[in-house]
Amino acid sequence: MVRPDPTLRRPPPEDGETAMTSGTSATAFWIERPGHAALRAEELPPRGPDDVLVETLYSGVSRGTETLVFTGRVPASQYDIMRCPFQGGAFPGPVKYGYCSVGRIVEGPAGLVGRAGFCLHPHQNRYVVPAASFTPLPDALPPARAVLAANMETALNGVWDAAIRPGDRVCVIGLGVVGLLAARLAAWVPQTEVLAVDLAAAKRAPAEALGLRFAEAPPAGAEFDVILHASGHPDGLVTALGVAGFEATIVELSWYGSTPVTLPLGEAFHSRRLTLRSSQVGAVATAQRGRWSYARRMAKALDLLCDPAFDALTDGESRFADLPATMAALAEGRLAALCHRVRYPAAEG
Repeated sequence: MVRPDPTLRRPPPEDGETAMTSGTSATAFWIERPGHAALRAEELPPRGPDDVLVETLYSGVSRGTETLVFTGRVPASQYDIMRCPFQGGAFPGPVKYGYCSVGRIVEGPAGLVGRAGFCLHPHQNRYVVPAASFTPLPDALPPARAVLAANMETALNGVWDAAIRPGDRVCVIGLGVVGLLAARLAAWVPQTEVLAVDLAAAKRAPAEALGLRFAEAPPAGAEFDVILHASGHPDGLVTALGVAGFEATIVELSWYGSTPVTLPLGEAFHSRRLTLRSSQVGAVATAQRGRWSYARRMAKALDLLCDPAFDALTDGESRFADLPATMAALAEGRLAALCHRVRYPAAEG
C-alpha cells in the first residue's frame, strides 16, 4: 500500500521561467470502472521553474494493492487515505492509480536533465511533477530494477516496525514482493534465523535466490520471536498467531481491502502476551520518525535495491500498450507474477 498523498503544490511560474509543455500530450492508464481499464490521452500542465518533465522508462504493478483497486475493493472509508500521489479521478472509478514509476528527466532545472529516477506516479508515459518528488537513482541501480522501490520502502518500514534484533528467530509468512523483500532485510540483521514461508512451492526459487531458507509451512512446534505476515490472506495471519512464542511480536504487512478478517484470539493470544501490530508505509516507523523523512527513507530503499539478487523478484514484463489487458489478467489470476514490470517505448529506443 502506498503512503497517503502528500500536499504537492507547485509554485506559480515566474515570468520567462516556464518551459512550453502545455501542448504536450501524454497517455495514461485509467480504471474506467471496477474490472475495466483503458489508456487515455491527456494534456500535460505547463512546467514551472521547479518542475521536471519525465519520460517514463518502466513502471511496476504493486500487485496486491493495485488489483484491489482494479476490482473496486477499496472500502469507502479508505477513499481519502488510499489516494496515491498524482492520482487522477476517484475511487472506485474512473481513477488513475499507481505508484511505481521510473523515468528520465527530459526537461527541468539545470543539472537534472538526463537523470534517471523514481517517482510515486501512476502508469503514464510522460508527466510533469515537482523536482522534489523525483528521487534520482544511485549509479549502481538499473532503472528496470528500480520499479521495486515502493515495495522496498514498505518492507523497510515493516522491518523497522518489527524492531528485529540480532539473534532473533524470524518467520515471514507470505512471499509476495513485500514479503520477500522484508525477509531479505531481516536476514541482514546479524545472526537472525529467518524462515520464509509460503504455501506455493513456486516461491522457493525466488526465496532461495535471495539466500533465504524456504518452507511451505512452519515446522511443527516452532516458535518465533518476530513474525512478519504479508500473505494478504486471513489464514496466514492465523498461522502467524500459532507460531508466535511468548511475548512475540506479529507485524501485519497485508492489506485486506474490504475482506473481513476473523482471528482465534481466544486461544494463546493472551496467555502468551502476544503483540499484533499493523505496519503501513503512510507514516515513517515510530522509532525512526524523528530523524527520517519520506525522502531519506525512499533514498535508502533505492540504495538497498543496488543488490542484483533482487532481479529475481521481477518475473513478468509487458508493453505499456497492453496494460489494460495485463492488469485484468493479474487480477483474475490468469497471469502469475511477483512484480510485473511495464515497459515503455522510451526504454526500447
